[in-house]
Amino acid sequence: MKPFQYLRPKTIREAISMAAEDPDARYIAGGTNLIDLMKRGIVSPSKLIDINHLPLKKIEHKGDRIHIGALALNSEVAQNKLVTVRQPLLVKALLAGASGQLRNMATVGGNLLQRTRCSYFYDTALPCNKREPGSGCSAKEGINRTHAIFFYGNETPSCIAVHPSDMCVALAALDTAVVVTGPNGERRLMMKDLHRLSTAQPELDTYLAPGELITSIEVLDNVFDKHNHYLKVRDRASYAFALVSVAAALRMEEGKIWDARVALGGVAHKPWRYWAIELMLKGKEPSEALFREVADHELKSATASGQNAFKIKMTSNAIVAALKTAAGIS
Repeated sequence: MKPFQYLRPKTIREAISMAAEDPDARYIAGGTNLIDLMKRGIVSPSKLIDINHLPLKKIEHKGDRIHIGALALNSEVAQNKLVTVRQPLLVKALLAGASGQLRNMATVGGNLLQRTRCSYFYDTALPCNKREPGSGCSAKEGINRTHAIFFYGNETPSCIAVHPSDMCVALAALDTAVVVTGPNGERRLMMKDLHRLSTAQPELDTYLAPGELITSIEVLDNVFDKHNHYLKVRDRASYAFALVSVAAALRMEEGKIWDARVALGGVAHKPWRYWAIELMLKGKEPSEALFREVADHELKSATASGQNAFKIKMTSNAIVAALKTAAGIS
């Protein structure tokens, strides 16, 4: 690990100024992902800007949304009464992620920015377009059973790694806004616009500008508190990243579906929102046959990469199972 400067700014503005003046600077909070990357030599920051003491931990309801500070711990969010009552899908996703010890350290902002767990990304002896652009993607011809099945259009992906977060999958389904502050002031990004797909610049995970700091997220009030489910399919029962995950939320009245949200994890370079499902389910009675139809519709655009062909059927089954549980049908 190369030497770095440790800085402890007193204000948000001071932190942003420190980061903006040095492209190799990094913000650090829980450090559950960044420290691993530094130990392996994947990132070598010139400066670590410690933001832990900044006033970004509050969880409150204002207007028509819950505001969650970027430094709120995953465990605190999962236990907060506002969140458990109003956004149970988010709670289920948080509790499916990592371990209790890690949730006590990991922050909301850090969870949004965590990097892929692709083994080739972490192995500096092998080519990886995400780690070293233009060097090639070892996963395409390597061990890729956990890798992506959804890409953008017909473009050839330069990276087939997947986004690892559980929390982000639920936030994508819930139309969350991400508030960021940078040298040019504050702006908001919808979750669908935060993360990049891998076709052009796989080394960049998000559309954040240099020096920008995530300060909070805003989860809009909704009507999905009763019919929702987060399903995570993984190789072992705990402390494992998803092979496939599904965040499903439904609004049901008089036995029919009137609104639906589905987002997928473990299948793409970013949380994968299933947009067409809202129209496909509206006004219909829930059934396994209906859910199978809409699941298979989405999987028509899936593409296997060698060893992960099984994930196409697995994803279809997971969508059906999550929707059945959300709808309360056996």
